[in-house]
Amino acid sequence: MKSFSEFVNLASERLGARVLETNDEFFAPKSNLLKAAAPVFIDGKFTTRGKWMDGWETRRRRTPGHDWCIIRLGVPGLIHGAVVDTSFFKGNYPERFSLEGCELQGPRPYRNELKRLHGSDNEWVELLPETALAGDTQNSVGVEHEKRFTHLRLRIYPDGGVARLRVYGEVVPAAALVTIPEIDLGAIENGGRVVGSSDRFFGEPLNMLQPGLSKNMGDGWETRRRRGPGHDWAILQLGVPGEVHRVEVDTSHFKGNFPESCSIETCYTDGKTVNFERVDIWKELLPRTKLKANHRHLFRAELKRIGAATHARLNIYPDGGIARLRLFGRAERPQDRLTGIERINQVPTAEAHQALLDCCGAREWVARMLAQKPFLSVDHLLETANRIWWELDSDAWLDAFRHHPLIGGRKARAKQSAKARRWSEGEQSLVQRASAEAPSMLAEANREYQAKFDHIFLICASGKTSEEILENLRQRLRNDPDAELRVAAEEQRKITRLRLQKLVAS
Repeated sequence: MKSFSEFVNLASERLGARVLETNDEFFAPKSNLLKAAAPVFIDGKFTTRGKWMDGWETRRRRTPGHDWCIIRLGVPGLIHGAVVDTSFFKGNYPERFSLEGCELQGPRPYRNELKRLHGSDNEWVELLPETALAGDTQNSVGVEHEKRFTHLRLRIYPDGGVARLRVYGEVVPAAALVTIPEIDLGAIENGGRVVGSSDRFFGEPLNMLQPGLSKNMGDGWETRRRRGPGHDWAILQLGVPGEVHRVEVDTSHFKGNFPESCSIETCYTDGKTVNFERVDIWKELLPRTKLKANHRHLFRAELKRIGAATHARLNIYPDGGIARLRLFGRAERPQDRLTGIERINQVPTAEAHQALLDCCGAREWVARMLAQKPFLSVDHLLETANRIWWELDSDAWLDAFRHHPLIGGRKARAKQSAKARRWSEGEQSLVQRASAEAPSMLAEANREYQAKFDHIFLICASGKTSEEILENLRQRLRNDPDAELRVAAEEQRKITRLRLQKLVAS
């Protein structure tokens, strides 16, 4: 039997899989086909139609043709293998079977599902041709196909009984997943899976990623008793890359066999083959932390901010059982990994608009900058920003000035985004550490400046102390309004250039 243990059973009832339709279920119902429990045989048990069998069984066919059933997968994905289990079907198993798949578009529940599955517009793809079956056997076959599927059609030739169907593969969730503010990045339904573990003697580590609460100790990951040095671990591949900011480690039902403590590490890989034994690729997310028996542990403040991850490693000390592991965070969007000038060129227009507005509050400047995309280099971006800025009129300059807080002020302007506020605070960091009397002196000079020029005092404050800024302000109070407007515009240009450099470097 081929091993598909590292993959998820996409046809799991627990994940929502269902047999939608069949042409015949005379002796045993189609719903048995996806049961989680292994099939059983009860000697002497009969129904009004014949021998009770724990599976799907059709009547004896007396006409040409074959029997079939249609299955909605619990989660859509890439299929790597199937197990057609004919346990206890000895003289009544099908001679052969075949498997087809299709993908229905749109959110679940699918509208007009069966009508669409039988419609001429729907394309069924052959996954496995007619393949011989053995009776009372777990018939395991590999599948090689790169298409994502939501539904399967199992055909049996010509008739007979199948106890269970397992369909193993990788979950491929909907693209809209990246728009959800918070998801469990490691959950099976979001594409999470186990790629390695030190031990799985009493329970599969994949159980930790199952939906819902665990039912008992057998519904979690449990290792054998460790008699030597070391500790147990499991490595998970997240469904989508993302930054984990909340963790749940659940030891429910594990009372005399829970781990003494645990830690969690993450890493980010580029999709190539990775040696997970390399210590240097892992970053500590949760330091080694004590655990309690039969308890749902929630961690947030204890977590370190280490950026996005593609994999997580749960270490348990020294051994024991974990019921569930939840790694909550926001899925990384494709544009989140963009670097340099790609960030401006490739992100959606609305996001690029906000990013440029954080750099300079002049709406006309932002509109003209967007019209110049794509930028060929960082130098091209900066040169274009300078040119457009000096082409603007005074009204546009004043529009930019209004997005800044007062120098030395403690309150940010409402128009500023969170990122712009952080930049302003960083640019004025030396000012905020000034002497006790400096704020009042700056406030008085600011009021005098605004009364004379009718706009706030603007200066590129990075690296400047409050004393230096106050001296500059007093000198500029001697300027006439037109000259001062040009000086303030030059300071805005410096601020914009500095922020653009931060933007493309982030």
